[in-house]
Amino acid sequence: MKTFVTGATGFIGASIVRELLAEGREVRVLVRANSDTSNLDGLEVERWPGDLLDHDSLRSGLKGCDVLYHAAADYRLWTRNPQEMFRINVDGTIAILEAALQNGLSKVVYTSSVGTLGNPGDGRPGSETAPVSFDDMVGPYKKSKFLAEREAEKFVGRGLPLVIVNPSTPIGPRDIKPTPTGKIIVDFLKRKMPAYLDTGLNIIAVEDCARGHILAEQRGAVGQKYILGNANLTLRDIFDLLQDISGLSAPKVRLPYTPILLAAYINEGLSRITGREPLIPLAGVQMAAKFMFFDSSKAVRELGLPQMPIRDALVRAVEWFRQNGYV
Repeated sequence: MKTFVTGATGFIGASIVRELLAEGREVRVLVRANSDTSNLDGLEVERWPGDLLDHDSLRSGLKGCDVLYHAAADYRLWTRNPQEMFRINVDGTIAILEAALQNGLSKVVYTSSVGTLGNPGDGRPGSETAPVSFDDMVGPYKKSKFLAEREAEKFVGRGLPLVIVNPSTPIGPRDIKPTPTGKIIVDFLKRKMPAYLDTGLNIIAVEDCARGHILAEQRGAVGQKYILGNANLTLRDIFDLLQDISGLSAPKVRLPYTPILLAAYINEGLSRITGREPLIPLAGVQMAAKFMFFDSSKAVRELGLPQMPIRDALVRAVEWFRQNGYV
């Protein structure tokens, strides 16, 4: 069985590739020109040149494949050109799923995000069926992923055997960019976190998240969504765990929300002028207004999603960042 993976050079995608190879699968990965391919070093995969906006590369790349994992996305809290993010996340998703439909694949796993799901924001966990609308989406990333998920659902109606997974916040090794959450860990280790906001996240080990993708292919029902998450933790909880793991002091000062939001608006305005990424991304601060807690029990129950202790996942992340020169 040959499997095609997009986003294979990234954090989640590279872990998916490793899970597939561990099962003895033959893997072909989409690789953009000038991509950092260090996450693929030493792996026995077929590298297919192309990108999500090159439709010919998608159609030809999927020929001879049985399964598609579409894990590629433009994931940033800030971009000077939001339309570029929409082109990759929405138009690129339509293109790859159209190619999958044309090639008659037996299963497709689409990587969405918990950011597209309904969430009360007050500490009660969101779920796959919680009410949600486009107006609930904060920032171009969430907006683009929300629209992309709606497009994926349309393909199910056209007969594509597709399952949607909604990862929460993965942590662990090989977060090469790093992701916004990985950057929080790096900044903590570099002692650049003097204070914190009163917010919360759902966290999962990246290895469990990747395994959840494989389980969604094998056990997931076509057209269904599965939250790939684990523990709901406040940001203070996370810093306390990092203090215990690293030996560094956790920040004790809790910042008020309104002044930080104002500073984020100012930073955003300056970034639009300079083109430089803001020190305080507005979308990140707006997201922090809600506790992004989620209920992953459906995936645990129906897929058998593993639940590595979050402390172990943080240990692996800290070790990797330290060993690879991020700190």
